[in-house]
Amino acid sequence: MKKAWAFLTAAAVLAGLAGCGGSGSSAANDAQGSGTAAASYKVGIVQYMEHSALDSATQGFQDALKEKLGDQVEFDVQNAQGEATNCTTIASKFVNDGVNLILANATPAAQAAAQATGEIPIVGTSITDYVSAGLVADDEAPGGNVTGTSDLNPIKEQVALLQALCPDAESVGILYCSAEKNSEVQVELATAEFEAQGIQVQAYAAADSNELQSVVTKAASENDALYIPTDNLLANNMEIVKNITVPEKIPVICGEENMVTIGGLASYSIDYYTLGYKAGEQAYEIMVNGADPATMPIEYMAKEDLKVVVNDEIAQEIGVTIPEDLGVE
Repeated sequence: MKKAWAFLTAAAVLAGLAGCGGSGSSAANDAQGSGTAAASYKVGIVQYMEHSALDSATQGFQDALKEKLGDQVEFDVQNAQGEATNCTTIASKFVNDGVNLILANATPAAQAAAQATGEIPIVGTSITDYVSAGLVADDEAPGGNVTGTSDLNPIKEQVALLQALCPDAESVGILYCSAEKNSEVQVELATAEFEAQGIQVQAYAAADSNELQSVVTKAASENDALYIPTDNLLANNMEIVKNITVPEKIPVICGEENMVTIGGLASYSIDYYTLGYKAGEQAYEIMVNGADPATMPIEYMAKEDLKVVVNDEIAQEIGVTIPEDLGVE
């Protein structure tokens, strides 16, 4: 777990047009297509839930636009508190308000936004696989009104990191939320990589936070180590994972840095602030320069934006020695 259209008419007119068919302002669409700059821009931000990674992505997005547009940009930031139905309500509000662009932070938020409008540009972030989530036709040529930045973390490097820190580990349990499609994609990729390295692997799914205690307990009792992909449910409940795995001295490799900070052992992590910042740059190109989301490729983190992070306190508590050549930051 280790990226609006120009808006030239009066707000009241936009709201009325958006309410007719839910497709957003035709004036905004015309300005976006021509690359005409607007006096101001209104951006709706729907964030799926509150946790450090998503918060960082939202902040990076806002900072990128504020650096380029200053007080020309206004944000309406809404948090869905982990409820898909709330995402739908928020997205509908943005359409009715006639926002110039929607930032959708996490997959359920992006899916709700895409269902709400086919014309207002949507930039996603903290989304692993746009294609499998039904958001775009292709990463290189999205084909609709959605583009964005992906938080797919480097599975091969994560497996290598686990082997470097836990060379005697013969079995690994993968924890994930069964309600998150992108987590399932990562489980498949990680399973294939672990098996390719001769490591036994088993996946353990939890539907919600009420199931985590028993699922994590079972996984920790049956494996030498655990792996957690970039998963919102787990990211929001790493204290539960920590309270079970640390006493049992079970190392946990995580998909991103913030999960390590709370209770994991290590990660080959992306930087969610940078991920959101890149999404902000995409939004600027769409709103100000008339870029078309349909032809704007999904952006992935460059290798220089990735880093190894280790929780030294956890390492000490569970008895893991950090190799000197690991390249820890």
